[in-house]
Amino acid sequence: MYKMKLTEELNLTNEWDKVFPKSDKVDHKKVCFVNHFGITLAGDLYTPKGAEGKLPALAVASPYGAVKEQSGGFYAQTLAERGFVTLVFDPSFTGESGGAVRNISAADINLDDFASAIDYLEALKIVDADRIGILGVCGWGCYTFPLAAMDTRVKAVVSATMGVFDSFANGTERLDARRSLNEIRTKLTQGEEVPVLITVPDIDETSPDFMKDYYAYYRTERGYHKRSVNSGVGWNPTTFLSHYTNDIYAYADEVTQPCLLIHGDQVWSYQQSVMMMDRLTNAASKELVTVKGATHCDLYDGGVKGDKIPFDKIETFLKEALK
Repeated sequence: MYKMKLTEELNLTNEWDKVFPKSDKVDHKKVCFVNHFGITLAGDLYTPKGAEGKLPALAVASPYGAVKEQSGGFYAQTLAERGFVTLVFDPSFTGESGGAVRNISAADINLDDFASAIDYLEALKIVDADRIGILGVCGWGCYTFPLAAMDTRVKAVVSATMGVFDSFANGTERLDARRSLNEIRTKLTQGEEVPVLITVPDIDETSPDFMKDYYAYYRTERGYHKRSVNSGVGWNPTTFLSHYTNDIYAYADEVTQPCLLIHGDQVWSYQQSVMMMDRLTNAASKELVTVKGATHCDLYDGGVKGDKIPFDKIETFLKEALK
């Protein structure tokens, strides 16, 4: 019998170190599971307090470069309050998850991370395996679509404040970028020290608004986490190289599940959701909810007032799609 076994002893923290307060409406526990590349992943499982029977479930992913203690965890806990079993995880090589090389990503491994979260949920007695959906934030909001195309167990898709990955597939400076990254790879292989890639650097008054938005979340008390790549840990400098030959939008026309896209009208990446709506030619249903006055990171945690994420809409959509 084929069965995945834990391959690494992970060093999981026992304290509540999320960037959001703990809810008394849900039960929470740290869990481990293994992807099909043999990497042990760390996750947070949230269940409605006192839940019984078979419940709908969600695999949830934080923004690209974030950890489960940040935005994805906030979505997971909030939706568990609303009746879903939710599992949010750290992708391979990041956060508390395993992998020998640290803070690097690859599309095929990351897609399997997401699918492996579904594996874990499917096996839980409290979960109805025929009612599992996925939710991704920012860059992982992009990954929801290739996962839905690949994994027929996914019954509903929610993408929140979808990020940008199409520049890797269609950018006009692809060759120069690949040359630069391969030069870094050569230096690393030959033992030279190369700085990590800082995705959210220090800012000043001349910095673009979208970077100020990121900084206000990742680099301040609002959303800072010591294990987060975006909060200052930094990516392995060659991490984007694999994306140049992995177009994660290539099979969007094979997504057949109901899809809900959420974006703020003040977001630099808003057109990504608009374009994805056009790509989803065979989805059972599709809707783009535009949140007035919301920036990119307002949809990470609800913004300063905490009211920017349309959780009522998300709940209604999921309960209909997963009924």
